[in-house]
Amino acid sequence: MSLDRLWAGWRSRYVSEEAGREDRACFLCALDALADEDAIAESTLLLERTALTLTVMNLYPYTSGHVLIAPRRHECELELLADDEANELMSAQRRAVRAIKAAYDCDGINLGLNLGRAAGAGVPGHLHAHALPRWSGDTNFMTSIAEARVMPESLAAAWAKLRGTWPVA
Repeated sequence: MSLDRLWAGWRSRYVSEEAGREDRACFLCALDALADEDAIAESTLLLERTALTLTVMNLYPYTSGHVLIAPRRHECELELLADDEANELMSAQRRAVRAIKAAYDCDGINLGLNLGRAAGAGVPGHLHAHALPRWSGDTNFMTSIAEARVMPESLAAAWAKLRGTWPVA
């Protein structure tokens, strides 16, 4: 059975107000602009900031533990990243995978980039990777019958779980 729609009521604000707005400020750059060291806090959902990357909880997750990993520099083209940015982006993705595995004891991880609006990028102006845990059989009756996903924990709980397992950069 194929899934025609993904219904998640908590995404309605994103769909109606955020997605596709070209005039909105880049939330990744806004997070990066937080200058103080206290920026790594539950209130920002920022998990890590290095010299070249930042990692944050996805406000509109597909599952618990869904994070975004981005270069700090506002760039939308993967091929235009400097080598050190690209290397650190991969290192940050590896740290995210380690933390997700430790926090969620999952069977697998989806890790990927949506490059450009046509490829599904919700923030096409700022390159970012998605990392999220997956479990064998995690498509249950809610997804199959009700075309809905159940989020078993809040973003704050997911942030605390991941932050507690985050490897040192």
